[in-house]
Amino acid sequence: MIYNEFQDIRLSALGMGNMRLPVIDGDDSRIDIKASEEIIDHCMSKGINYYDTAWGYHSGNSEIVVGDLLQKYDRDSFYLASKFPGYSLANMPKVKEIFEEQLKKCKVDHFDFYLFHNVCEMNVDHYLDPKYGIYDYLMAQKKNGRIKHLGFSAHGDIDCMKKFLDAYGKDMEFCQIELNYFDYRFQDAKGKVELLNSLNIPIWVMEPVRGGQLASLSEDAESKLRSLRPDEKIPAWSFRFLQSIEGVTMTLSGMSTLSQAKENIATYEENKPLTEEEMNVILKIADDMIDKTTVPCTACHYCVSHCPMSLDIPFLLKLYNEAMVAGSGDFIAPMALMSLDDDKMPWSCVGCRSCEEVCPQNIKIPDELTKFSAKMGH
Repeated sequence: MIYNEFQDIRLSALGMGNMRLPVIDGDDSRIDIKASEEIIDHCMSKGINYYDTAWGYHSGNSEIVVGDLLQKYDRDSFYLASKFPGYSLANMPKVKEIFEEQLKKCKVDHFDFYLFHNVCEMNVDHYLDPKYGIYDYLMAQKKNGRIKHLGFSAHGDIDCMKKFLDAYGKDMEFCQIELNYFDYRFQDAKGKVELLNSLNIPIWVMEPVRGGQLASLSEDAESKLRSLRPDEKIPAWSFRFLQSIEGVTMTLSGMSTLSQAKENIATYEENKPLTEEEMNVILKIADDMIDKTTVPCTACHYCVSHCPMSLDIPFLLKLYNEAMVAGSGDFIAPMALMSLDDDKMPWSCVGCRSCEEVCPQNIKIPDELTKFSAKMGH
């Protein structure tokens, strides 16, 4: 197992995410305890020492199961991470209540790592609002030793991250972002990496294989990769990409099967970053995937000045693209839409087509917004 230095501790470069544990009969709330125990036992035996869970994973049962299964191990042999669930605004006034319950669920007296969960456009102002006392409470828990290291995860764009960092950045020890070779350009993960590196904030990675989307590719794409590294498995390319990115300290993988855990751990037996040629090939593969599934908006903003409803059309099309790429697993678009006023939604488009007249890409914008609205249930 490869290890990375974080302050005064050695972290396995690969950590176990516990959002996608094996379940019974396809029911996400019914975790298969025996199968999960086999995975965690194997991870522990192979040197993985970082375990990530959260309040909402598996309908609240992930923290319970992970806490139970780690009980057999010495508390000093692993690092446990959980998060404050700001993905729901209803939780904002409940930081103390939730944190205390999380410690009980996980059967620990402290979290080694704790995060403001999912900082995004929908909740950033609430996270920053002192009336909720979230920052003050979590900093107090760090002072009293019940949080060893405090950070945040982010699904928001760079401006949203900057807003959070301007307020709390001096106290953020790490940041968890969605980073993979598809999102490097698609979600401007590259820009997020550059921002965090400029602030010397270590990077934690979530969705390294984009929820399994990068575990298998088109026949043509896989052929190109095999010509470069005949013995490298396709999912491993996602991890080799991350081994090539400056600042990446922890990569989380939500391993749902024992065979998946074994394969990922084998990948992390050695560090094999991509060459420049390999990086160019894999990013071109990503570009081709994006081109086939997304609206080619370049965010020139010509359309905005011609919209009688003053809709932020580039932002809406960006969310639509995310929804199209993510498919049934999309959660970013619905959350981001919650940050908008009711009259700025995609379904607020009146279909006047003034935007089309100035679109350099000749996008049928009202048609795309209608499709987006339908996808969001309107």
